[in-house]
Amino acid sequence: MNAANPDLSILHLILNASFVVQAVMLLLVVVSIASWAAIFRKLAALKKINTLNENFEKEFWSGSSLNDLYASAAQNAKLAGPMERIFASGMREFQKLRERRISDAGTLMDGARRAMRASYQREMDTAESNLSFLASVGSVSPYVGLFGTVWGIMHAFTGLASLQQVTLATVAPGIAEALVATAIGLFAAIPAVVAYNRFARDIDRVAIRLETFMEEFTNILQRNLGSHAAAQTTSSGH
Repeated sequence: MNAANPDLSILHLILNASFVVQAVMLLLVVVSIASWAAIFRKLAALKKINTLNENFEKEFWSGSSLNDLYASAAQNAKLAGPMERIFASGMREFQKLRERRISDAGTLMDGARRAMRASYQREMDTAESNLSFLASVGSVSPYVGLFGTVWGIMHAFTGLASLQQVTLATVAPGIAEALVATAIGLFAAIPAVVAYNRFARDIDRVAIRLETFMEEFTNILQRNLGSHAAAQTTSSGH
């Protein structure tokens, strides 16, 4: 390929870029691959979370007793979803307090709420894992690519300084090589930003669903306590 018709194919530009620009490109490619891997893992994880939550919610409202649901959740602890684990935490604490002969409704409900809130926080921490990585990729990758571009352009102009006559044909390859770094940086950043926004929205929906369940479950426990207290009052009256 002569100087008048330089080869401006992407592969040729990458192979002929300076070492620093090639290192930046390699870093961005590795980051992009890691970002896509995190995206696919998070997609699968959120799909599993939603499926498990839906299955447990259907079972919860099917009319099964709380004790039967708790026994099932205890047996399948490793395979349970976030909602089922939160339910199990609340029931476990509730039953422990009942076993200690604590009859005060406020104490029982506060204990169950604290246990569910702690379990909820653990579940949300797990659901939000890798989001910070995607956010970092989305925000930093363009600047890393820009660094490679600036360095490549500096390198290109330094090489042209010794030439007596500079034409567009002599300048174009060096600048094109440098601009590839910015393109790769954007290629790594854009999917990460889109995925981060999508996952953040999906996780917010999961959080709202779990918080709603905790409130509903708390109300059910309170009603059960009220029914139990009324039954005890009736039996003592007789």
